[in-house]
Amino acid sequence: MKKKAVPTVACQMMIRKPVSMVFQAFIDPDITTKFWFTKSSGQLETGKRIIWEWEMYHVSSEVLVKEIVPNEKISVEWDNTPDTTTTVDFEFTALTADTTYVVIKNYGFHQTGDDLVQAVMDNAGGFTTVLDGLKAWLEFGIELNLVRDKFPSIQQK
Repeated sequence: MKKKAVPTVACQMMIRKPVSMVFQAFIDPDITTKFWFTKSSGQLETGKRIIWEWEMYHVSSEVLVKEIVPNEKISVEWDNTPDTTTTVDFEFTALTADTTYVVIKNYGFHQTGDDLVQAVMDNAGGFTTVLDGLKAWLEFGIELNLVRDKFPSIQQK
């Protein structure tokens, strides 16, 4: 019997910074707000529920931090509503003392058919944008506003 394939979004990027610095960029909202969301209710800690906000889009998401393995992995449940909750794993691998390979995996989608295809595409694009912004911020100190500028027609003036 064949095992059913589980739809998984996987996005990855090498960041030219030490693993501890890259890991901390996702734990500490003072850093994360430079490349992803605009506001957070706190630092990531195992068992804690955190609210991330994208103020320009007037949306927020609740995440439940399931697991943190320092400098290796962060695992969260995203949203926590029965029809939209997915798991997101952030995996960190030190390639050298000064380079880190980050993989973001998103899985546990509840949609089917065209709705599933759309959810996978949206998440793949979103997490790729996050990694691009992370790279620009950590390597060059440039805040590209990639997430902020992704959907300008949605923003209210």
